[in-house]
Amino acid sequence: MKVLSLLLLCAGTLLPASAEIGGDRKSLLDSDPDVIYLKDVVEEPIKLKVIKEAPVFSDKDGNHRLGFLKADQIVELEGMTAKVYRVRGEGTRNGIAGWVPPWAFSHTQEDFVVKLKQVYDRQIAVNEIIAANGVALGMTMDEIAESRGKPTKTSMRRTKDGQSGSWEYIDYDEVKHFITRVDPASGQAYRQLSHVTQEETGKTVVEFENNIVSALEESENNGPGNVRIIVPPLVFGW
Repeated sequence: MKVLSLLLLCAGTLLPASAEIGGDRKSLLDSDPDVIYLKDVVEEPIKLKVIKEAPVFSDKDGNHRLGFLKADQIVELEGMTAKVYRVRGEGTRNGIAGWVPPWAFSHTQEDFVVKLKQVYDRQIAVNEIIAANGVALGMTMDEIAESRGKPTKTSMRRTKDGQSGSWEYIDYDEVKHFITRVDPASGQAYRQLSHVTQEETGKTVVEFENNIVSALEESENNGPGNVRIIVPPLVFGW
């Protein structure tokens, strides 16, 4: 399988520390490709302070207004696009959840907006890789498992400095085999499917250190290296 190429000059986000091979984790690709949901990305909920009453919309494009979000409260950030946040909090009449413009919020962390944008950009890039069943340096093993599924072979090494190892994926193509037969009535020859085999076409070895992909190796001869790179997750306080 071809390893795609991409370089993201951005920081990552806080992701689960261990990979569950072949888990039932819901794919982010099932939703709007422009939207990321923070429960799938960060371990702890992100809280924002509402500094100004703001309209709340049912859709990210702002076509249908649900009501207004009250000022002077703390709300939870549930999702986001590059331009708008989805939050849950108290409206001017009752509880409300929907899409709100970012100007309504503040956060105690000085560079919060910049880092949140980096979180968004990284996750969008990861989603694209997963959609293509690809792999990339800097991805987590959870993301590799979601993209490629259960590995053919695994190895693990634990030391006082952490954990390292590799996952191996074998790529196969189905090859149909035919035999020639002769119709006894007409005497005409024809081809008949006899069996189907799976033949190895390549191998991808994913090496990791402390849950982050550190090296990739392919057995296919695809010419100059096309290695895709994702900046690893960065742990920082919200």
